[in-house]
Amino acid sequence: MRKFVLFALAGIGLGVVLTTQLAAPLIAEEQGRKLTVYEALDLFGDAFERIRTYYVEPVDEKKLVEAAINGMLTSLDPHSSYLPPKDFADMQVNTKGEFGGLGIEVTMENGYIKVVSPIDGTPAAKAGIQAGDLITHINGESVLGMTLDEAVEKMRGPVGTEITITVFRKGKDKPFDVTITRDVIKIAAVKPRLEGRFGILRITTFNEQTYPGVKDGIEKLAREAGGMDGIDGFIIDLRNNPGGLLNQAIKVADAFLDKGEIVSTRGRNPEDGERFFATPGDLAEGKPIVVLVNGGTASASEIVSGALQDHRRAVIVGTKTFGKGSVQTIMPLQGNGALRITTARYYTPSGRSIQALGIVPDVVVKPLPELAKAESDDKMAERFRRSEAQLRGRLENDAITAEQKKKLEEELKALEREEKLRREDFQLSYAIDLLRGMKVLQGLNAGNGARSPAKN
Repeated sequence: MRKFVLFALAGIGLGVVLTTQLAAPLIAEEQGRKLTVYEALDLFGDAFERIRTYYVEPVDEKKLVEAAINGMLTSLDPHSSYLPPKDFADMQVNTKGEFGGLGIEVTMENGYIKVVSPIDGTPAAKAGIQAGDLITHINGESVLGMTLDEAVEKMRGPVGTEITITVFRKGKDKPFDVTITRDVIKIAAVKPRLEGRFGILRITTFNEQTYPGVKDGIEKLAREAGGMDGIDGFIIDLRNNPGGLLNQAIKVADAFLDKGEIVSTRGRNPEDGERFFATPGDLAEGKPIVVLVNGGTASASEIVSGALQDHRRAVIVGTKTFGKGSVQTIMPLQGNGALRITTARYYTPSGRSIQALGIVPDVVVKPLPELAKAESDDKMAERFRRSEAQLRGRLENDAITAEQKKKLEEELKALEREEKLRREDFQLSYAIDLLRGMKVLQGLNAGNGARSPAKN
């Protein structure tokens, strides 16, 4: 009997071994087999139902589905995501670059909305809103407890509708109401200004207003300088510009190029690839260009930088860029949400991809930290600094006219302004110095590479 039991046990053990050996390949084959789309959806439905039924607290089914969609997209790459209806609407406003509103730049201060600046020509400016005004109520509702975004959302609205804001202004006895009719407000993507004989175009984003802003900005700078002959070069400041619309990047690059490829895109399928070329016409009329970049320069900004660098149309100055070499497409979904999904990689005119590499500047210039000690040392040194002009009983210079003396004084003031700029923004100051050198080099080349000898 004992032998029988032992044999039986041995048989059971052998059966387990044989079953395991035979079943293992079948299980491995099943696990290795890819799920069909329908099986995967069944799996998702099963998981969704169990979460909805057994999670410790009731769940919002809509949010659960949106989170699942977002999870799918974010598992692909950092730039693909799901946009809920509100985020999609906000993105459309930013992309379009205009909205119905009042036209004020605001911040939060002590729980109230503080006006940083009214935008010229907007309803707020026409209604007399001033920088420094505090907005305490919006349509009778206190702003205390609101976030800045919530307050901004309430001030925006359909064009032609009215809004009443309560304003407290320094010097006034009590707050007062101002009723304003909303109008189309355009987001300023380009801020032009003159520094001496150099035009600076600060581009903050690439929305539908960017190329028109560049074109209008150059025209504005030319008027201020008394014509394009009064401008010796341009600086395109793309620092901390996160990018935006591909077509606007192409237009901005085209604005400074006469010919050649600007960028190419290559998607999953070879037939989806596109190449974009410059058209004749240079808004800068061939004048030297410096492009300022840094680690916050990304995507569309890198397309512009790469195109101008590859065509040797501009000198790139600053630090290595972010390195986002992919293109995202927005695909609206039912329910007013949208998918933002990576659909292509882009390549600069020379065929290089900058994905995860960035654009390396032609001249690397890091910002200088503002040191209080350096300013203190400069002030101390100023007390001991002397020149011939400060000496008692000095000889006067009677070899220059009053007009020449005035010109020298103006040049000295310009140098002082440059010194101030060097402290405030060393990279921009370096770019101006570089442009000045390029202008001198152009003059030398025009004169067969040599300066004219001084005449005595």
